[in-house]
Amino acid sequence: MKLGVNIDHIAILRQARQVNDPDILNAMYLAIGARADQITIHLREDRRHIDDIDAKNIINFCSIPVNLECATAITDIVLSLRPNRATIVPEKRQELTTEGGLNLSSPELSSAIKAMMGANIDVSLFIDPNLDDIKVAKELGVSTIELHTGSFANAYLMAFSNISKTKFSIKSLENMDIKEALEAELDRIRVGAKFAKNIGLKVAAGHGLNYQNVGLIAKIPEIFELNIGQSIVARSVFVGLDQAIKEMKRLIDEA
Repeated sequence: MKLGVNIDHIAILRQARQVNDPDILNAMYLAIGARADQITIHLREDRRHIDDIDAKNIINFCSIPVNLECATAITDIVLSLRPNRATIVPEKRQELTTEGGLNLSSPELSSAIKAMMGANIDVSLFIDPNLDDIKVAKELGVSTIELHTGSFANAYLMAFSNISKTKFSIKSLENMDIKEALEAELDRIRVGAKFAKNIGLKVAAGHGLNYQNVGLIAKIPEIFELNIGQSIVARSVFVGLDQAIKEMKRLIDEA
């Protein structure tokens, strides 16, 4: 199973002071040295962390594949940047992070896919792990999907951490049988991944994965790649980026 390391959060630290420290390219080179299989970045419409120059430099200088997460609104920029893969994600200006899978009935989606594929960019769709969305993704002609693991990650946090005792408690899960909810979300991902592979899609997964929960997802044989960012960068504050990536790769390999 491959690991894509999302380095956006390095740029968030840089933006806090509006100086080039930490340098996003240094993060890229460290990730490559730590044997990341892919660099993942998310170029947002409001450029809240990486910007167009960052994306261009990463794509030009990176010696491993680059996966550019993007909304359909910046399709023209994606075509000019030409990453190895574009993962189309939903995006709302006020969200802290991507909150769910794509609305596959969006009228802009099909044209964005065709334009990117026409430019020889591999296209993936970031979708919720349900069978209807997987079927539609296949019909749209993409080769790859990335299953949104956020609901699973939230349930895991509520089940096995102290988050429910903090201001970050996930309100929608507070009155549920949380172990039952966790198993249901994990089963959705298992069933979705198996179905997707059976109909000829490559299956990646990501969102909210961390050092505690990644083993459960890494055990799913139909998933070929995990994209993980925030937890790796958070861990790197204490152990360094090189060590943080190596620890995550070890957990995936040992699952």
